[in-house]
Amino acid sequence: MKTSFSHIRADLRQAIEHVVARHLEKLDKLLKRYAPDLVQLHGGLQERPRKAEFSFSLNLALPTGTLHATGIAPDATSSVRVAFVELEAQLKKHKEKLRKDYEWKRKRPRAVLEFYRRLAGPPRHSRRFAPESAT
Repeated sequence: MKTSFSHIRADLRQAIEHVVARHLEKLDKLLKRYAPDLVQLHGGLQERPRKAEFSFSLNLALPTGTLHATGIAPDATSSVRVAFVELEAQLKKHKEKLRKDYEWKRKRPRAVLEFYRRLAGPPRHSRRFAPESAT
């Protein structure tokens, strides 16, 4: 995987690189089916002075599509973690769509569903057992 990061201040670089290294290992496990030279990850850190928070954005370019994630937090390392967690969730969902997991979901038979509905719901009485009204 080709990685590049920009706009990271020198005093924050070492802490961010430590967090990024941990998350890159996780991404490598998820991306092991892709050719390493076709996968590109770009990240950028932006400081928001008015709100005293950091914004870290990630772009992951795959042969099958491009994923974008942004993490906003009060400190730089937390924003990196938030962005990577969001990107990992997007990547898992992207891979599910490629595998067409939505077509392979197992459907339960109606009889089983009715049985469980009756167990969970209030007891149902049929008209046979209902008391007759006096007229």
